[in-house]
Amino acid sequence: MGRLIRQENAGGRLLQRVGVDPVVLDFGMTLARPLSRSVRLNGFATCLRLEEVYWEVLSDISRINDCSINTLLSYIDREVHLRHGGVKNFSGLIRVVCVMHLLKAARNSRGVGQEQVFVG
Repeated sequence: MGRLIRQENAGGRLLQRVGVDPVVLDFGMTLARPLSRSVRLNGFATCLRLEEVYWEVLSDISRINDCSINTLLSYIDREVHLRHGGVKNFSGLIRVVCVMHLLKAARNSRGVGQEQVFVG
């Protein structure tokens, strides 16, 4: 069956049938609420603003690695400076790290046990 999605293009409207709804909105909207938290990155105090869902993923990564969220964030900050000379958007980097963690966990759940993502 699927849903019809209307898409505008240069030649006019185009209707396409999608088998799986790409928008999942049956979660608590509080997960999309941004939260600012004070963190210490390698001894420097700063504020990091992320949506609540990313703080939950960071908590999961920290639990897997038996470290605090601050230790995890410091590790990421240090590694990105050593490997790439830093990053302009640390919040964006953390969101990508969280998504990559979830993608890797989904792949590993198909038979391979969980492994440490970061060592802090």
